Amino acid sequence: MTKTNAAILFLMLTVFLTGQPMPAQSQPPENPTSQMEGMPGMQSNAGHGVAPLPPFRVPRLGMSQGDSTVPSLRLEELEQMALRGNPTLAQAASEIRSANGRKLQTGLWPNPTAGYTGEEIRGGSLRGGQQGFFVQQDVILGGKLGLNRKVMVQEVHQAEAENDEQRLRVTNAVKIQYYQALAAQEMVAMRQELSRIAAETAKYSRQLFNIGQQNETEVLRAEVEAEQSDLAVVSAEHLRRRAMNSLAAVVGNSAVENATVSGSLDESLPELNEQELLAALLRESPAVRIAQVGVARAEAAVARARRERIPDLVLRAGLQQNREQLETTGRPVGLQGFAEVGVRLKLFDRNQGNIQAAQADLERAQSEVKRIDLVLRERAASFVENYRTAKIRVDRYRAAILPRVQRSYELIYKRYGLLQASYPQVLLSENMLVQTESDYIGDLSTLWANSIALQGFLLTDGLEAPARPMDVDRPVREVNVPAAMGRGREER
Repeated sequence: MTKTNAAILFLMLTVFLTGQPMPAQSQPPENPTSQMEGMPGMQSNAGHGVAPLPPFRVPRLGMSQGDSTVPSLRLEELEQMALRGNPTLAQAASEIRSANGRKLQTGLWPNPTAGYTGEEIRGGSLRGGQQGFFVQQDVILGGKLGLNRKVMVQEVHQAEAENDEQRLRVTNAVKIQYYQALAAQEMVAMRQELSRIAAETAKYSRQLFNIGQQNETEVLRAEVEAEQSDLAVVSAEHLRRRAMNSLAAVVGNSAVENATVSGSLDESLPELNEQELLAALLRESPAVRIAQVGVARAEAAVARARRERIPDLVLRAGLQQNREQLETTGRPVGLQGFAEVGVRLKLFDRNQGNIQAAQADLERAQSEVKRIDLVLRERAASFVENYRTAKIRVDRYRAAILPRVQRSYELIYKRYGLLQASYPQVLLSENMLVQTESDYIGDLSTLWANSIALQGFLLTDGLEAPARPMDVDRPVREVNVPAAMGRGREER
């Protein structure tokens, strides 16, 4: 039991033990209604010397309307902002263009070599020598250029998978940040309500002290708790601003920081089949796809390394002017051509080292597929447990706890209107209702965060840069495990 609840219970016992009605001057200086609306037969307490009936409070149950004085954004609008403004999506698209460029380049023929050639050049009256030009071309044999393209095609596929993965990261991050901002926004309202109740309790304690029905220690305690409740409002507002700042960063629009979000925390709650989710995660996750493409690329690289043992042709041809004079005529030989064909014999360097390295890379890529499977299973387990716990708590709050607390509040409210309950009892029951709703909001936030992560293949960091196609160590990054997927302590 909190100090506020203890103080309120003390006030209740004081009123019942003394048997004295509260004087008119002990009424809280609020403007509460003097009669319950919609409850026939209820009578006003204003003429009986007791505190006037406070306004009946309708529980929010996780509904958020936001602040009407600032723009209110829906989840769909935020997702569209992120698709336009998040820089990591542009980075992922750039990686696809880069991979396509490398694929184009690696399949191109080598450029020919053209140059000048001269032999036995001499001057004088004989004017002998041979001068001309040549063209040399390397002819790639063994389908090496085609194999180069196959390797690069797999890099393109990896870049495309990274792009799909990054899109999921961004949209998942927007959803999680949206629901956290919605919960933080709702929590501000709850803290404000608790602060109002604590302030009203403190005022009522001071009035009881003035008529000798409360000691100063209890008054001071109530006033301290009122101050602490006010500070809790400040802390909740700071958490709301932090959530909006994070949301603005993910969508790439700073104007979101000064906006609010609209929506409902407890409508269309996710119902997940854990076994189907795990199977889909291990089968359809972009991380699995990236690892599998990595194996295909490594296999193509092995085939390319083995084909390197086939020698390439070197063709060389040209024309030259031969100024050497013929003995029979005394005239220069004139224009003549030449041609050469050669190969580089693979006697010592048969690419043994590169073949061995490529085979090792293939084994690594195959092990990466197994590692990704195990990593996803391990990380999914914590999300599943958090989701399962939050789902049980949310269902219990909706089915049993909240209805009972609400019914208790309605009954004590009705009894107070009939002069059968004290004003502190009403405050105590209202305080319990608000505290229960606050816990419910925290569980809803946890439920949404973990369900989004599970449905989004555990991809949650919308500002993590996409990996390059060759970076096989980062298909599943450490930042994929969000730091705040559990029940937030600040919400308790």
